[in-house]
Amino acid sequence: MKFSEQWLRQWVNPGISSSELVERITMAGLEVDGVEPVAGQFTQVVVGLVEHVEGHPDADKLRVCQ
Repeated sequence: MKFSEQWLRQWVNPGISSSELVERITMAGLEVDGVEPVAGQFTQVVVGLVEHVEGHPDADKLRVCQ
């Protein structure tokens, strides 16, 4: 069975690292076949903030954002 660590931590959130969590699950008698990331590292991500939105002066369906 596969489940995410985030899902597990919604139910039980011990203050331990991922590797310690795997060790404790194994010591509780459950087999952990492996741990793999769901998504890779995000690269070249830009975060922006839209402070002002107004209608475009020459188009009804466009907006100008600042």
